[in-house]
Amino acid sequence: MQIITPNYILSPDALLQNLSVAFDKTIHRIAPLDQLKKEYPDAKVTTLKKNSLLMPGLINAHVHLEFSANRTNLRYGDFMTWLYSVIENREELVNNCDTKCMTKAIDAMLNSGITTFGAISSYGMDLQGCIDAKQNVIFFNELIGSQANMADALFTDFSTRLDASKAVNKDGFYPAIAIHSPYSVHPILIQKALKIAKEENLKLTAHFMESDAERNWLDKSDGDFKKFFKELLNQHNSVSDSKEFLEYFNSKNTLFTHVIKANEEELNSIASNGHTIIHCPISNRLLGNGTLNIKELNDKKIRWIVATDGLSSNYKLDLFEEMKISLFMHSDAPLLSFAKALINGVTKDAADALGLNTGEIKEGKNADMLIVDLEEKPTDELAIHLILNSYNISKVFINGKLEKGN
Repeated sequence: MQIITPNYILSPDALLQNLSVAFDKTIHRIAPLDQLKKEYPDAKVTTLKKNSLLMPGLINAHVHLEFSANRTNLRYGDFMTWLYSVIENREELVNNCDTKCMTKAIDAMLNSGITTFGAISSYGMDLQGCIDAKQNVIFFNELIGSQANMADALFTDFSTRLDASKAVNKDGFYPAIAIHSPYSVHPILIQKALKIAKEENLKLTAHFMESDAERNWLDKSDGDFKKFFKELLNQHNSVSDSKEFLEYFNSKNTLFTHVIKANEEELNSIASNGHTIIHCPISNRLLGNGTLNIKELNDKKIRWIVATDGLSSNYKLDLFEEMKISLFMHSDAPLLSFAKALINGVTKDAADALGLNTGEIKEGKNADMLIVDLEEKPTDELAIHLILNSYNISKVFINGKLEKGN
């Protein structure tokens, strides 16, 4: 048992003072220090320096580690331009990112306060890096392939990767399933994967309505994807439409990533089924896809959270940077309340969406915690300042274990 005494504790509803936290793997008690010393007389006691803030560890629900070698290989500004550059450079990027490369990205996330991440794994090459990670990991084995004649081979490969992740025996490691997108996965494959997800209660995610190209292809089998599918796959029509795609997920809570181009009917379906939307503002800007309409999500009571996406469409895996970009991107949102919502979107709301017992400094929650060194006494605009100021993170605890700092 340990007892830690910061100057301040960030909770979803208030900034707490004059309290200490007793924890091992989980948070046992939050109370004044004298009281905790009596309850846990053998606990190690750490008193932190002035203006220290204890807050929940951050959760990055969507990251592609296998493309972490990218720095200047890919082209930005337009989704199709970027996609063609990914295809052109894919072999080089994947081959140049070994476990050491991915571990560097994982460690960078740790240093920026990310204590849990969701790895979207296309090839399974990131499995060892994720096993070795200090963070909690939701390992989303991704299923992709729109050609019916390749369905058996594609599903066999997917199943092999999924089984490998299910064989991992590590606390805080969760095998899971990702469906790439409605335009890139055949309905036969989707239904087979969802059957597994439902029967085994695996966490589930999918890309949905990221670009105009996707919108036009699913609606009319036309637009920028028409040439792409014809030339690369000899495919002339979309394998499904968006309504059909969403109906597959009706009885399984899912995290849908991007959702910038969704129409009202699709958003109503997402709302009525209790799904979550993952907001990746930097990726959306770099790929020229526009801005997620968060006001509409709030009006429809759709939960949204924040993630970085991967280094194929970002320049760093830092949720504080991601929140900062979002804060400026949504220039019409009320500043303070939106800043608070962004912080919830990388802590409590992200944990709730993933079904994890973390995301809050609260008794009974897992002890995934950060010590942030504020420069002065916090004001009632702390949420804004946390996002803007890139404060030093001096300690990171994951499941009660000190993984950064001393």
